[in-house]
Amino acid sequence: MMSTQRWPEQGWALLQLLLVVSVSQAEKPVCRLIGGPQNPQLFKDGDIMLGGIFSFHSSWKGRQDTYMDKPLPLQCTSLNFREFQFAQAVLFAIEEINNSTDLLPGISLGYKFYDVCGSIARGVRVALALANGNEVVSAPSEAPCTRPAQVQAIMGETSSSPCMAISTVIGPFHIPLISHFATCACLSDKTKYPSFLRTIPSDYYQSRALAQLVKYFGWTWVGAIRSNDDYGNNGMATFTETAQQLGICLEFSVSFFRTDPPDKIQKIVDIIKVSTSKVIVAFLAHMDMDVLLHELSHHNLTGYQWVGSECWIFDSQTAARDRHHILDGAIGLFIPKAHVSGMREFMLDVKPLNSTSNKLFTEFWETFFSCKFKQSKSSAENLTECTGHEDVTGVQNSFTDMSLMPIFNNVYKGVYAVAHALHNILSCNKKCNNKVQLDPFTILQHIRNIQFKTKEGDEVYFDENGDPAAKYEIINWQPTENGIVDFVTVGLYDASLPADKQLNLLNKSLIWAQNSQQVPLSVCSEKCPPGTRKVLQKGKPVCCYDCLRCAEGEISNITDSITCVRCHPDFWSNERRDACVKKEAEFLSYEEIMGALLTAASLFGTCMTAVVAFIFFRYRQTPVVRANNSELSFLLLFSLSLCFLCSLTFIGRPSQWSCMLRHTAFGITFVLCISCVLGKTIVVLMAFRATLPGSDVMKWFGPAQQKLSVLGFTLIQVIICMLWLTISPPFPFKNFKTFKDKIILECALGSAVGFWAVLGYIGLLAMLCFILAFLARKLPDNFNEAKFITFSMLIFCAVWITFIPAYVSSPGKFSVAVEIFAILASSFGLLICIFIPKCYIILLKPEKNTKKHMMGKGHQSDSKYVK
Repeated sequence: MMSTQRWPEQGWALLQLLLVVSVSQAEKPVCRLIGGPQNPQLFKDGDIMLGGIFSFHSSWKGRQDTYMDKPLPLQCTSLNFREFQFAQAVLFAIEEINNSTDLLPGISLGYKFYDVCGSIARGVRVALALANGNEVVSAPSEAPCTRPAQVQAIMGETSSSPCMAISTVIGPFHIPLISHFATCACLSDKTKYPSFLRTIPSDYYQSRALAQLVKYFGWTWVGAIRSNDDYGNNGMATFTETAQQLGICLEFSVSFFRTDPPDKIQKIVDIIKVSTSKVIVAFLAHMDMDVLLHELSHHNLTGYQWVGSECWIFDSQTAARDRHHILDGAIGLFIPKAHVSGMREFMLDVKPLNSTSNKLFTEFWETFFSCKFKQSKSSAENLTECTGHEDVTGVQNSFTDMSLMPIFNNVYKGVYAVAHALHNILSCNKKCNNKVQLDPFTILQHIRNIQFKTKEGDEVYFDENGDPAAKYEIINWQPTENGIVDFVTVGLYDASLPADKQLNLLNKSLIWAQNSQQVPLSVCSEKCPPGTRKVLQKGKPVCCYDCLRCAEGEISNITDSITCVRCHPDFWSNERRDACVKKEAEFLSYEEIMGALLTAASLFGTCMTAVVAFIFFRYRQTPVVRANNSELSFLLLFSLSLCFLCSLTFIGRPSQWSCMLRHTAFGITFVLCISCVLGKTIVVLMAFRATLPGSDVMKWFGPAQQKLSVLGFTLIQVIICMLWLTISPPFPFKNFKTFKDKIILECALGSAVGFWAVLGYIGLLAMLCFILAFLARKLPDNFNEAKFITFSMLIFCAVWITFIPAYVSSPGKFSVAVEIFAILASSFGLLICIFIPKCYIILLKPEKNTKKHMMGKGHQSDSKYVK
């Protein structure tokens, strides 16, 4: 609960304490009372006395002290019916105990109740009066100026700040102070407040519960308003700390006190107007909330979802003042509902107060019924005369409102805790031991260890901090048709349960701001959906962020993810970036169009080579075939068919065997092919040399030498390939780099040296063959094929020279297609340039396929050459 005055008054209170404990310098040791006597407003004698500190008045008249005369007592104003109810709850419990034969039999409890008017300084003075009494006590010179405390325990105060001041003063004397509504978590510190206990849970639990409640409904962007005292500041500090842990951000956090000037309240209203949060957490006393509500009503600030602390969320008077429905749908925490049989009837029977304090009763009666007694000194005029027999139950106001019965029950339990402790100390059975010397410290220790059940079945005990178990009901303001707010319990909170089970919302419909059925939304930024991650906005709280789409290859599959997770190399992110899907494995297959066309071209080349071989075999005795070295021609055709077929090893999913086969088969078959062409070129050159007078060069390059040269050239390539396969062979490889969303299945070279050695050797033979063919292109034989070989080698070299940059720049399976195309193009070039002209003569110009025709042209050529 809240304090009713600022802390600077405590300085005066502590000064008064020093004055009280000081000893005068008179000739005789006499204990003197400093200041005027403090008389209780309600008093009843008994065997054991209990004290009570209440603010029967909520304020006092202002005065200007001149420090020339002794200050007059406070003139209290604004009668507070709620404090009357709390005091009556104590009287009810005392009367019940005094009439009981089971609890403290034979012992009567008396009481002294003081009115502190909401003043902390007055509360300290009253506490000292309860501890020491008011009489002047003389003591012999040899005896100390001491005596027992006047009361064994003090009930009250209602607010946190007065309790802090009072407990600081009486704490060293171990006099128990039991509060029913002081909730500040700071009072749990037993090093500062050793004798303080309470029957209402600490705000430490309430603040955490409010933060969990805000988180439960998804509100991460809220405003906060608190009372500028110990209650509000400490409670909001705990709420803020817990909120940060739960990912809740405060857009604003402001404080005020009910006595602040209007312009400060106006500033708070202006802050609310410009804010973007739609939820406001109000840690306020009900009187502070009334001040704020009055200002909000002037501006008609509706549409905000209010989350309240126990001090105002269950206050029917605050609800009655909310005529503009600003707080409709408010939600908050309050201590569980309670019922104490007989208490309501006792409270409404206020006539016994007349016998204890006529002055207080008179003021109460006149205020309650707006009337005036004849003998009253009241300044109010035009009031009806009080008879003293008016019916209290016929008036509806805060006094007859019993909505705070849970708080009255707290008062009731506090009195019974003291009674049970006394019962144990006095060893009461059928009768109590009156000879036991009571002292506050013993009573305090017994109260701390007490555990009992009230007549209604409520269990009462205190933990090591002097606090009860923290249990709350979650209250929702639901307006009814007649305009009255119905406080509906929609959930429970029990701090003794595991963290994930403490908050329990019941299956009840809630009403929100502006009578809405939908949970209001209050976030700085919308939730980031799966596939995105949160990126904080510079200079703003963590609740303000942008949603950035995950990069390619990364995903987030939860809402409000702070990071994106990279997919496994075999997987890739889908279009929404919320799941990893298996990458498409890409390779040149037979099923796709390009693979099918290349396969068809390879088979067509093989068939074409077989047809040419068949034609050459069919006409092997003809001059054209015989003149072109038929054995090398057939070997060349065989190697060309292998060249066409080796391109098929490049198509399909790469495997360990296909990777080794494709490069070695390609290298060996092409060397065999080029070796045959080279052999034919050398034969042409040697044949020309053999026609010169005295030349016997043909005997050095006859058929046997030609076969050996082809075998030798091919064997070198075989050795290179064997070394390559032995040292570091090609192997299947998953290429993740070329395409981000695909896996390129290709054959890694293994040893790059081996690969380039194979290509380099082929290129070397091709260049040698090209040079020799170029030299023999104009030889004067009619059957000279050097010019065709020259052209075929030119095509071969051009194809493979252009292959290198095309292969390097082609991505994925296209690089394989380029290599196959180069193989097929060079193979077709050799087949067409070397064999098609001969087939043309064999099939279409048979008249030219005669020895006479060929020799005739040969003689003409020879004659021209000789010239």
